[in-house]
Amino acid sequence: MDEQNINNEEINEKVETTSEGIQIADDVVAVIAGKAVSEVSGVAGMAGGFAGGITEVLSGKKNLSKGIKVDIEEKEVKIDINIIVEYGVRIPDVAFEIQNRVKKAIETMTGLTVLNVNVHVQGVKTIEEKEEVEEE
Repeated sequence: MDEQNINNEEINEKVETTSEGIQIADDVVAVIAGKAVSEVSGVAGMAGGFAGGITEVLSGKKNLSKGIKVDIEEKEVKIDINIIVEYGVRIPDVAFEIQNRVKKAIETMTGLTVLNVNVHVQGVKTIEEKEEVEEE
């Protein structure tokens, strides 16, 4: 039993020392946040720039980092998320859910400490807009 405890302590020390040299790119954190946001009910889409839309069209893939700005300093991260909500949802509830999911996902997957998750609501997608898109 004592030998097993000693071995576990040695392993834990090795894990802690090897994690110091790991650097995680802003884009990786943005994709993790984007995936977490995409799972929140009430989010109609992400509000991003023109370049993000062109990337989606050309690649044919959904850009999970669209509308997300990440600022990493040391082991701490600040995130700004720009969303479009569905008409009729309670915006504070959607924003709170986004903050919780994004914080949990990033801290679990990267080990970084999330200081801020700022949610910016850029628009509301109405029912009429959904029907127009489906008709085209």
